Amino acid sequence: METNWRWVLVTAIAPIAWGSTYYVTREFLPADAPLWGAVLRALPAGLLLFAVRPRRPRGAWWWRAPILGALTVGVFFALVYVVAQLLPTSIASTVMATSPVAMMLLARLLAGERLRAVPLVGAAVGLVGVVLLLATDAGAVDPLGIVASVAAMLLSSLGYVLAKRWKDDTEVLAVTSWQLIAGGLMLVPAALLVEGAPPELGTTELAAFAYVGVVATAVAFVAWFAGLAHLPAGTVGLVGLLNPVAGVLLGTLLAGEVLGAWQMGGLVLVFGGILLGQPVVDRAIARVRATAALPRGARAPGTEVPTRASSGLLASATGAAVAAPRSDDRGTHGTTLVAPREVRA
Repeated sequence: METNWRWVLVTAIAPIAWGSTYYVTREFLPADAPLWGAVLRALPAGLLLFAVRPRRPRGAWWWRAPILGALTVGVFFALVYVVAQLLPTSIASTVMATSPVAMMLLARLLAGERLRAVPLVGAAVGLVGVVLLLATDAGAVDPLGIVASVAAMLLSSLGYVLAKRWKDDTEVLAVTSWQLIAGGLMLVPAALLVEGAPPELGTTELAAFAYVGVVATAVAFVAWFAGLAHLPAGTVGLVGLLNPVAGVLLGTLLAGEVLGAWQMGGLVLVFGGILLGQPVVDRAIARVRATAALPRGARAPGTEVPTRASSGLLASATGAAVAAPRSDDRGTHGTTLVAPREVRA
């Protein structure tokens, strides 16, 4: 349990860092060169990780890395650029908030992960929370923007699940560096074609790109893919809902924006949805259901699940003998007293 929560916290670094890029980009980066901004974000970050772990791809990773780089960086960033031009932030973020469901379904199809009802409910609750959190940002809806936003969500979700399926003994640091380098290189031709030469950058812009590249890309992507390597895809997707939360809270702290009642309710729902996506919550609910389904007479007094292990725990805690079902009983009427020292957990 502690291991799962540790990886949840590691994974949370990514969406929180990504959420901070909204403020940094709006305040400090050139607004007329988003494609070059994506190149300057992804390519230096990938090269930095490669310098830390200088390892070339081997075997299947020569073709896997470009595919993942296109899905999670290159094509994704290009589509996000289109979405930013056509849709209000609230609509785009709401579409992206459906990614946990997409990741759960794709993980079922491609990685063999079991669909679980509780995380699906958590995804629905978190989606409602995102809608409330961003409800103040209204605007016209462009159908092409919706298509681009859905495509960005599906392609990035596919990339994340494929990264999980293709996981082997290769270090996460190395795989992440290959993806970022491949995705950044894919964006260079598009940036040249659409925006021309790279923009001139001053000291402030360079410092902002350093933060976005190192923290919000290199560190964030490593944390995200490390989480995918250790947690169910749906759990990771739900943690990703912290992205809009971080953006809104940072705007509140640094830009003087004020949260309304609906936004506060949205925050509560988002955190509730993330909590429902954790495996420990799913297991706890399953235990409660199993206990509730047992006949009343089959439940040992003071225990949740009438197993030999739980009876042993109760006995050791109370120092008293407990009533445990006989192994040869087929009904619920027969019990025998077992001394604490005879119980095996």
